[in-house]
Amino acid sequence: MQKSSLRIAVLSLLVVSLLLSGAAFAVDGHTSSPFKGPKANKGTVTHSTVNGKSVLTMSDDFVVPDTPDPHWQVVDSKGTVYNLQKLKIKDDKYNKSITLPEYVKDVKKVVIWCAFAEVNLGEAEFSTAVK
Repeated sequence: MQKSSLRIAVLSLLVVSLLLSGAAFAVDGHTSSPFKGPKANKGTVTHSTVNGKSVLTMSDDFVVPDTPDPHWQVVDSKGTVYNLQKLKIKDDKYNKSITLPEYVKDVKKVVIWCAFAEVNLGEAEFSTAVK
């Protein structure tokens, strides 16, 4: 009986380990390449799923460009461009994270777009489109 109990304990531990490693993998998310551009050239973006919704989050080393009207912009795997919310908000703060609208099915590239000058300030790309 001792061998049987030991076998059950080992199998239980293995199952719990697999479940925990799977849960950790699900929340890791995907990280983009570093931003490259004339004004946005530091940091990365991470994609994760929170409560079933796609969320993009800037890394802590991202520096908000000192331009009049920077916005989040994403490009999907088909090349469709979506202009989203402002990056800068009141009191020198910024929208570090954004929940993507449901009509954005995937994201290949994140662009920091100056709506005032209508210019690309920098972009970061995912190795494969994230959903």
